[in-house]
Amino acid sequence: MWYRITQLLFLLPLIVFPTLGHTEPDVWNVWKQPGVHAIMRHATAPGFGDPENFRLGQCNTQRNLNETGRQEASALGAAIRSRGIELTAVYSSQWCRCLDTAQELRLGKVQALPALNSFFQGRGSSTAQTEALKNHLAMLKPSDKVLYVTHQVNTTALTGVYPNSGEVVLFRFTPQGEVNVVGRIQMP
Repeated sequence: MWYRITQLLFLLPLIVFPTLGHTEPDVWNVWKQPGVHAIMRHATAPGFGDPENFRLGQCNTQRNLNETGRQEASALGAAIRSRGIELTAVYSSQWCRCLDTAQELRLGKVQALPALNSFFQGRGSSTAQTEALKNHLAMLKPSDKVLYVTHQVNTTALTGVYPNSGEVVLFRFTPQGEVNVVGRIQMP
């Protein structure tokens, strides 16, 4: 019972940050438009960075979602489904907090994409990974609508937006390889 009440509390007060003059209802409609994709920072995972003993694929060596983060992701997924956003693919960083966020959204099969892995604390290359992500975007079909679950540094490198935990940044990728932000959706 308490879990359901908590889920509703997270779902009802979704905060939407309009960009470029879009109002709250508009940003959800913008997401439905052809060519609009989304990149989001994983839900709440307390702490900063990862422990020194970090190992990919071993969640017990990483900073992970807490119960609040799991509830945020679940509520956001429900909000996305209730607004009729139909995704063709969900990609995630291989970090456990991103994979868990993507799975808690319940928006479809989650596929790991190494270009989304964090490069914070020298764990990768901002330039190489952002370029790999842009190459991935360039290969999408016009009918694709993709959600990428990643980290703050990756989202900022691609979009110029410094997202909060659980924030979704909507964007278009131009044939010239430019990323144009068209909206933002954030959990409270």
